[in-house]
Amino acid sequence: MSENGLIQEISEFVQKGRAKNVKELVEQALDEGMEPKLILNDGLLNGMMTIGGKFKRNEVFVPEVLVAARALNTGLSILEPKLVEIGNEPVGRAVVGTVKGDLHDIGKNLVAMMLKGIGFEVYDVGVDVSAETFIKEAEEKQADVICMSALLTTTMTNMREVILELEKQNLRGKYIVMVGGAPVNEAFAKQIQADYYTPDAATCAEVAKQAVMNKDA
Repeated sequence: MSENGLIQEISEFVQKGRAKNVKELVEQALDEGMEPKLILNDGLLNGMMTIGGKFKRNEVFVPEVLVAARALNTGLSILEPKLVEIGNEPVGRAVVGTVKGDLHDIGKNLVAMMLKGIGFEVYDVGVDVSAETFIKEAEEKQADVICMSALLTTTMTNMREVILELEKQNLRGKYIVMVGGAPVNEAFAKQIQADYYTPDAATCAEVAKQAVMNKDA
């Protein structure tokens, strides 16, 4: 099989969520001396972003995204040691979590997967996350982006707490703060002075990448 054909197959098997096939093909591509970056960008990440686009257009749903992400992660686990060897820099680093008082995690998990799928190093701090934890993790991991999710109107106000705490610690300008979740909208994001609100996980990943690139420019 040609190099392009192999890369194309990796992308397609990620989209179909076929982890076993992805593992075999990534190993084959490495054995054939293919560039790890090429396998990552044009194979694994291309497949995940294609699924992300379909998810955004309601052509596929959460279960399909989850199996695609599992296939992506299988491929990544084989590729990561090689990428470390060549010093592959991530697009950026993101801390992702659901705010204090909220135990919902599907939206947060999708955001983490899409960010990973676009080339971010992702630190998932889980659910019911306090302002202190968000900031401590962002500082420790030298993150560029803090992504907060909430599914309840009663907990979405806790997003403001994180921003206030960042201001208190003179760290507000250091991070791109993104918010999302069912009750959250553009007006609320402006009100609490978040940098970005996005309606879905795929858009979140695209906006985060653009924001980091603009920040570094």
